[in-house]
Amino acid sequence: MAASSSGSSTLKRTLCTFIRYRSVRCVRQCNASIRTVCTSGSTSQLQPKIQSKGVSSQLRGVVGLEIHAQIHATSKLFACSRVAFCSPPNSSVAFLDASLPGTLPVLNRRCVEAAVITGLALNCTINRKSLFDRKHYFYADMPAGYQITQQRLPIAVNGSLIYSYFGGRKRNQVLSRCVRIKQIQLEQDSGKSLHDDQRSQTLIDLNRAGVGLMELVMEADMSCGDEAAAAVRELQLILQTLGTCQGNMSEGQLRVDANVSVHCPGEPLGVRTEVKNINSARYVARAIDYEIQRQKKVLENGGIIVNETRAFDSKSGTTIPMRDKEGLQDYRFMPEPNLPPLFVYEDEASVPAGVNPTQVVMIDRLKAELPELPGVRRARMVDQYKILPEHSFTLVNEDGLTEYFERVVRNTKAEPRKVIGWVMKELLGNLNQQTLTPTALRKIT
Repeated sequence: MAASSSGSSTLKRTLCTFIRYRSVRCVRQCNASIRTVCTSGSTSQLQPKIQSKGVSSQLRGVVGLEIHAQIHATSKLFACSRVAFCSPPNSSVAFLDASLPGTLPVLNRRCVEAAVITGLALNCTINRKSLFDRKHYFYADMPAGYQITQQRLPIAVNGSLIYSYFGGRKRNQVLSRCVRIKQIQLEQDSGKSLHDDQRSQTLIDLNRAGVGLMELVMEADMSCGDEAAAAVRELQLILQTLGTCQGNMSEGQLRVDANVSVHCPGEPLGVRTEVKNINSARYVARAIDYEIQRQKKVLENGGIIVNETRAFDSKSGTTIPMRDKEGLQDYRFMPEPNLPPLFVYEDEASVPAGVNPTQVVMIDRLKAELPELPGVRRARMVDQYKILPEHSFTLVNEDGLTEYFERVVRNTKAEPRKVIGWVMKELLGNLNQQTLTPTALRKIT
């Protein structure tokens, strides 16, 4: 239920009273009071055994990612309040977003279609029936005290993402990898806490509360920062190609949590730490590589790895502790009572009698609308124009450059390899000098 124009002034007055209540000290004390501290006894049982210094070179990093992608939609997941970046605080808040009594969620069909399209592009199995759950935990910027998510039965499972990166001794070899995707689930975002240290208070902005998210959970199939960063870049490009997420990490549209541990090959995985809310692919690589080396040094010096949540400090290039990991915290998951099961259908023939096919989500219709994905486009560019694989990465990864390259080849009838040489050396160099991006080339006819 969205805020109407007549009730907007009442809502704003209610919010102003409601949100100006938290001080920084109060929030920190409250967070500290609900922490679950892992005992050193339970943690040490999972530590890799290091007999002497230098043996840590045998340790290998293990990396898994949890990525929150903001769905590109005009309204929120369960309310019709507008989604817009940099709006004035609390200017786009429905009654449901503020958790006012009596409000009920109404599922946004666009968000469901975005999740299904993303799942299809990532080779996932789309569950014909999925469920919504409540995940209970306290944050000052989550007024309901719970998040609506999909814990028991998400919308998509068992997918894969193929990505490539430059490796080898000279970092000039194109190495391809595949990471398994455990699941994609729909969930709502929280609000945002605005900390004012000078006045010792925290203000709450609920504009982001209720915005639709896709959480993509990747298995621990990566071993270093370069692999993880390449996977994030490839996923970002796929989402942008699909139009399901704009993928602007600086605006929080794509946020990465990295689960990092080390172990000796053939032995059980070590204790992991979670590095939260990394906001660029470059920082993903730096944070993970630092954390792997930090854990190796701790074990080599006879210490133990603590199961904790850490943050990446981009200025120092280090990760810093945030809080102990609530490994056994009871989120009190329960079925969401206000939302029925979510059904999607294979095709029109599978739609139950009496149901309007235009009012449901059909997989075959969305599959037919899938665009040419980045990996397929790269392979086509190499095969069709006989260019080097590394050149295909530059063309596809830079928005607008592929279309311009193909237009030049088509109009000039020139040898593609000569055109790509001109693009890589002269065109991109001139664009950089003028601080322009390849998207500016779309204006050139």
